[in-house]
Amino acid sequence: MEHEMMMTESPSATSQGLRRLDPRVVRLWRAGGFLNTIFASLAIGVVCLAGMEFKHALLVAGAVFVIGSTLALTIPRVRYRYWGYQVREGDLFVRKGALWRSTSISPHARIQHVDTRTGPLERWIGLARVVVYTAGTAGAQTTLPGLAAEDAEALRDRLAALGGAEDAV
Repeated sequence: MEHEMMMTESPSATSQGLRRLDPRVVRLWRAGGFLNTIFASLAIGVVCLAGMEFKHALLVAGAVFVIGSTLALTIPRVRYRYWGYQVREGDLFVRKGALWRSTSISPHARIQHVDTRTGPLERWIGLARVVVYTAGTAGAQTTLPGLAAEDAEALRDRLAALGGAEDAV
């Protein structure tokens, strides 16, 4: 089942009919944020032990954990609101970013190949990423994270067909 929720945060997003990522991506991003927070807290705690008493190092590590956990809870929801994509007649349109906004347009004619990827957390949650490689510049790729696995496979196949993957070179 394809998830065709409209972005409602801005009138321009709604009028463009952008599709959202799967809402489960918020859980994925939060899990990643918490893992990073745990590692950062431990690393900072160990570094602080070299020059501080144990209780002070513990306070610093605890403060890093509290701040990191707060960010891990809030930032993914904000990120989710600003992600949108649409497969249009001649291109793939992707918009993302709350503070640093980015819009990319990948013409179907420039698509070289399309992959789906999943990491362990993504598989556990049932999500996948679609990576679209385009011609023109070194490393030109667009990634759509947080799609339901079956939707990612369908989108991969659709974009590959639109990109002329059947054509011989």
